Amino acid sequence: MTLSALSLVVLASFIHAAWNLLAKRSASGVIFVWLYSLADFLLYAPLVLYIVAVYPPHLSTLGWTLVLSSGVLHLLYAIALQKGYNVADISVVYPVARGTGPLVSSIGAMAVFNEVPSVFGGLGIALIIGGIVLIAGGTSILRSNNPRTARGVFYGVLTGLCISAYTINDAYAVKSLLISPIVFQYLENSTRVIVLAPVALRKAAFASELKRTWRLALGVGFLVPISYILALYAMRLAPVSYIAPARELSMLIGALIGAKLFSEGHVTERLIGCLLMLIGIGALTAA
Repeated sequence: MTLSALSLVVLASFIHAAWNLLAKRSASGVIFVWLYSLADFLLYAPLVLYIVAVYPPHLSTLGWTLVLSSGVLHLLYAIALQKGYNVADISVVYPVARGTGPLVSSIGAMAVFNEVPSVFGGLGIALIIGGIVLIAGGTSILRSNNPRTARGVFYGVLTGLCISAYTINDAYAVKSLLISPIVFQYLENSTRVIVLAPVALRKAAFASELKRTWRLALGVGFLVPISYILALYAMRLAPVSYIAPARELSMLIGALIGAKLFSEGHVTERLIGCLLMLIGIGALTAA
């Protein structure tokens, strides 16, 4: 993996962890997802309009299909993630989601893009996945009888499957069809805004949620596209099977800060997990 791709991934990871912590603080559901998607839509409209005016996109039928499927997959991801944050600890939901996602994404990328990891690449992927397991609490989360932990694992896996699906979908759009990552992200988010609007606006709690979380929604809406656009550009520079696990650098920030801020424990295991992930990232860089 090139230094340029790694730099993009590292920056994206910091931003990704930041918006997840903001989302956790909202303790909301569908209404909040729609609010931050709307914020994304409004905040980035001028930039996208400028890009479209200067470099008009020419999307094929397949391109539009990928945009729509991406919008649906990102919507399912956002709802599953937010639901998980409402019923379980961020340090369970977040690591399980981010662990399932890159594992399935890497396998999918090998099939779709004919990517064959080198020895260092395969070692890096394995170390990162192992680190994710430890950050999530090790095998103790699987043995736990705590209903809150079980809910966290369920929503984490569900979120991770959505991540893997949209990663392959979106990587194909920007890597194979060469659609602008900025335009692609904006269009898929627009799909989410349109689909969720009738649901969010009809909820009785809409007014109170808007008043309570609008500042958080603005913050998340500003950060989400930056994080993902950087990752999409990285996918153009390096194998998707490397970028997908490398993006989980955000866990070194998100899970540990979550454990500190929300007193969710397992600090020693998470530190060991972070060390494994750092070694794994080093192996991917050398691949």
